[in-house]
Amino acid sequence: MTVTRRNFVIGAGSMGLLSGCGALSAIGDATTPLDAYELRAPALPQAGRMLARALSVELPTSSGALETDRILIKPNPVQSLYLPGARWSDQAPAMFQTVMLRAFEDTGALSYVGRRPLGGSGDFALISEITDFQAELSEDGNSAIARIRLTARMVRESDARVMARRSFQALAPAPSTETLDIVQAFNVASDEVLGDLVRWGLEVIGLRLPVS
Repeated sequence: MTVTRRNFVIGAGSMGLLSGCGALSAIGDATTPLDAYELRAPALPQAGRMLARALSVELPTSSGALETDRILIKPNPVQSLYLPGARWSDQAPAMFQTVMLRAFEDTGALSYVGRRPLGGSGDFALISEITDFQAELSEDGNSAIARIRLTARMVRESDARVMARRSFQALAPAPSTETLDIVQAFNVASDEVLGDLVRWGLEVIGLRLPVS
């Protein structure tokens, strides 16, 4: 499927122009099947040793335009639309939480990584906010750039102290506006953000990953 400026599903930035029924049907008719896509966890180096530390990765917060499984497209900085005929496998924050979990878990660096503290208490919690998670169209509408940006805080559970805070951002070009090209660009940007996030998070906890 090729994206043009005219065939987007109307999104959050344009909902005020539609009646209630029109806005709901524009976001997606429940009877219309949508192809589902998901991000993969990056291939990071193994830690080589395991710390006896537990990390809970909380669900990222985000703006209303991202609280959906639709793939967000921005034709310009003030307009939010959704890719037609396609969706993420879960709402964007929940999907990104899953790949964050996998990325930390796959390094073998920590004794526990989960969505909630193990046994009601844990050592560290990763709290994050996704501020950008969209594809941005070029001026001619023939290509796009996937942009992912989040702010993360590593919190010590015992006293709720913020041990470190950092922002992460990555951009990846899509050579066309075909759905697969856009999703692949998201994957490239996600790999970069998650690689930096995991290395930073583990260093805060007390372990440095080998250079790949």
